Amino acid sequence: MVPDPISGSGGPPGCVPALQCVPPPPAVSCPQVCGVALVAIGIYAHLALNQALVAGSGSAASSPVAIMVVGIIIFFVSFFGCCGAWKESYCMVTTFAVLLSIIFLVEIAAAIAGYVFKDKVRSVLEEGLWDTMSKYGEDVPLTEAVDKLQEDFHCCGSNNYTDWATLERFRANNTVPRSCCRVNTTNCNVNPTASTIYVEGCQKGIEAWMKKNILIVAAVALGIAFFEILGVIFTCCLMKGIRSGYEVM
Repeated sequence: MVPDPISGSGGPPGCVPALQCVPPPPAVSCPQVCGVALVAIGIYAHLALNQALVAGSGSAASSPVAIMVVGIIIFFVSFFGCCGAWKESYCMVTTFAVLLSIIFLVEIAAAIAGYVFKDKVRSVLEEGLWDTMSKYGEDVPLTEAVDKLQEDFHCCGSNNYTDWATLERFRANNTVPRSCCRVNTTNCNVNPTASTIYVEGCQKGIEAWMKKNILIVAAVALGIAFFEILGVIFTCCLMKGIRSGYEVM
């Protein structure tokens, strides 16, 4: 049998291998890169927002972990798609496309929910700060987190330094934590004044800092979503190519 000039192999004219006229397997692996990127974003968010999240709610603290989990899921789902492309399995490639589409829709839903509830950041942050302050001196990790927070943001209390006076152990001695001090000296936190301590609260500074970092994460995530859409489109083209190959055979 004379080799077909298009396919370079024996067979009826026009019998083209399924993957010859469609994006190669690496095109389907684009979501793998997205998965790795999401894991990287989750790690960055966890490290960048760590101090603020300690002072926030448990749901806020779990957000970076959720991003990493989604990234890992996408990464392994992409392996499924690559195997399907390599083996020219219509079923596996279709399953991959469906799973990737579901993941994309879940991400969109999460983004919409985040936008809708963005105004609750302040109330959640304030509640978290007050809860953390109430445990100051009792819970070592929280105490260290508050001290680091006040030192880094040059702040004291939630709204201002007088917030510490609502706690009996500070009101009795007219003191604040030493992390509020401008210069850490022996009695800098006793009978505090604007010249010895930072008087502004941490809430506004942390809120602005969190929004800035969240915007960075959101911008990168938007770019990743775009590549996920490309992945779905490429996969659909691959499905069409595989199906055409089956029909020719």
